[in-house]
Amino acid sequence: MDLLTRHTGQVAFLTLNRPEALNALTGDLREQLIRTLSEASADPAVRAVVLTGAGRGFCAGADLRGGAGAGERVAGDVARMIRLGAQRLIAAVLDCEKPVIAAVNGTAAGLGAHLALACDLVLAAESARFIEVFVRRGLVPDGGGAYLLPRLVGPQRAKELMFFGDAVGAADAERLGLVNRVVPDGELEKTAGEWAARLATGPTRALALTKHLVNTSLGTDRATAFAAEATAQEINMTTADASEGVTSFLERRAAEFRGR
Repeated sequence: MDLLTRHTGQVAFLTLNRPEALNALTGDLREQLIRTLSEASADPAVRAVVLTGAGRGFCAGADLRGGAGAGERVAGDVARMIRLGAQRLIAAVLDCEKPVIAAVNGTAAGLGAHLALACDLVLAAESARFIEVFVRRGLVPDGGGAYLLPRLVGPQRAKELMFFGDAVGAADAERLGLVNRVVPDGELEKTAGEWAARLATGPTRALALTKHLVNTSLGTDRATAFAAEATAQEINMTTADASEGVTSFLERRAAEFRGR
């Protein structure tokens, strides 16, 4: 299977499983991942997601060997392919109502880099590399790259990464703000599991609303952002977890959130 899924407690672990191709994304694998993220988003038994790759690579981007560039094109074909393919995948990560952790175990190139950077938290093994490979192929970055990168590192750094297409090692990625933390290769899975387990015990709906607020904040004005924040808090106060959070504070005990 090209996508391996397993559940440990309330955490869903998703592993891209095409190691011989550095987990390059075929159309079928992309659709499996979109569907699985959608299912995790709606499943109350899942409260956190970890995404990683099998073998020595996280994801080498789109698999171009499947003939996507062959045949006669008409105007609009490429835009439609990007919109219904790579952009849908990145949107599935951004819109997932559960926190998604990328555990980047090796090379993350092109769409693979954007897949990692769309996640809410990014852990990188020391051997990880991030490559904006599009310019090397004479292409414009797609899969949300021009949206994601400036929000993470600012426009000047984003242009540097995209104009030159140089590989960025894990330490530099952390320095630039592309990743949250770098860990030894042998500790990546353990650390990702610990972070996910901690998120899975959190107030799931509050985390979903917080994710939405942060993801939309840079595209809205202050008045809109403040109104969205107030509305999110109004909605969140109807949850059992919010009630538990306030009660546990008053009773001076640790909260026991149930994701409800």
